[in-house]
Amino acid sequence: MSLELLGRIQQELSITSSAIYETVLAIAERVNRKVQVLRLHSQASNLLSQIEQVHGELGYQIATLCARRPPFSHESTLPSDQLDRLLSHAGERIQQLKRTLLGVDSRIRELKQETIHHELLTLQRDLSLRTAAIERFPVVQGSPVVGKTLAEMALPLSIRLVTVLRGPFLVPPDDALILRVNDILVIIGLQEDLAKVASSFAPARHAQSS
Repeated sequence: MSLELLGRIQQELSITSSAIYETVLAIAERVNRKVQVLRLHSQASNLLSQIEQVHGELGYQIATLCARRPPFSHESTLPSDQLDRLLSHAGERIQQLKRTLLGVDSRIRELKQETIHHELLTLQRDLSLRTAAIERFPVVQGSPVVGKTLAEMALPLSIRLVTVLRGPFLVPPDDALILRVNDILVIIGLQEDLAKVASSFAPARHAQSS
């Protein structure tokens, strides 16, 4: 067996082991994020239960104050000092719990965004290894595609339209869909074909000059 062949085998094994190591790390990070999110959801649920408990205890304490009034009393109101203390204490406790709950909710959002960002980077890397990519194409004023249906765009065979973003909505890529200004097309395909598609979205020259 030649030294050149041994070198190639060693290089392939090195690349394979590196890829396996990166995959294991990625899976571990993803599992760790999911575990953290589950723990935070449990903490949020516990905080909501505590808020409900504070409300329940406040109601019980007010009912106890009412029961302590002498029978046949003409007083229609509870002792203001005791009631104020109960309401103040319960209000402070609830506000503290809500602040903690907002912090937990913010952390959950951050972890979910990190997960989405990591998965998108992984997707872009996997596509780039195959000279492909996923791109977004905004439909701007003066673009030749404005007013056209998706069927009229005649995309290359390697191109796949994933979805159309229209305001806050994801619009199914139906052939009869007419494109409007500010629509955003999310497209996946070979990089060279994506470059051709990008040129068809550019505003016409006469529209730019006017």
